[in-house]
Amino acid sequence: MKPAPFDYLRADDEEEALEALAEAGDDARLLAGGQTLMPMLNMRLVEPAVLIDISRLPNRAGIDDEGEAIEVGAAVTQADLEGWPALAERAPLLAQALPLLGHVQTRSRGTVCGSIAFADPSAELPLCLATLGGEVVLRSRAGTRTLPAAEFQTGMLSTACREDEMVAAVRFPTAEPGAGYAFTEFARRHGDFAVVAVTAVARTNGIRIGVGGVAERPVVQDWPLLAGDALDDALNALAWSLDAADDAHASARYRRELVRRLGKQTVTAALEARP
Repeated sequence: MKPAPFDYLRADDEEEALEALAEAGDDARLLAGGQTLMPMLNMRLVEPAVLIDISRLPNRAGIDDEGEAIEVGAAVTQADLEGWPALAERAPLLAQALPLLGHVQTRSRGTVCGSIAFADPSAELPLCLATLGGEVVLRSRAGTRTLPAAEFQTGMLSTACREDEMVAAVRFPTAEPGAGYAFTEFARRHGDFAVVAVTAVARTNGIRIGVGGVAERPVVQDWPLLAGDALDDALNALAWSLDAADDAHASARYRRELVRRLGKQTVTAALEARP
């Protein structure tokens, strides 16, 4: 199947993209990497009147270390971030998650911001952003606003981004001194969306755990330092609280068991990763 006819605009700068987006509104779609959008166009799940290509915006092609956060522009591919020399030191959670995201070929085209904007509940990057307490920078012709990750993703494949806005950048907080980070997921094949993914950040005074692939958006909880039966009980309560459902990929019961088992594995790994 081929897409319905549309007009194509390759924006030379951000202002041109925002102007076109403001004029077309809901009839426009932004194209960065296209790894999600192109299949949707071909299957006619979306039929935009105009496609605005932002993949070559010069001011959104960089990774900026701002000290407390790493800002990743809208044109930065997942492979660009994966290959950033300081990634393992500055953002160890992302360094663990990115190799599990799709395949080398898709990461070379798919963008970091595109994954955040699509807001798939099983995707790795939205889960990392939520766990780290990151931010999303939204731009429109009217100006700029910044939303915390918890407010940006509102549900399955839905966000607080307005029709005249683009995800201009995302900000991932950098590694905290003395903290350990871990990412684990179960997928049917390497590169598939996770059936369940779990993140953990272990600090000296507590644990933050995040779960993706079960609820309609990533779920993050903060716990005190737990071990043994206390950790098992907390993971069991978390597994039941997510209201897992049966689908073609796994039963609700299987997902709950994955939350328990992967949760314990990930928390233990994060605790062991502390300096």
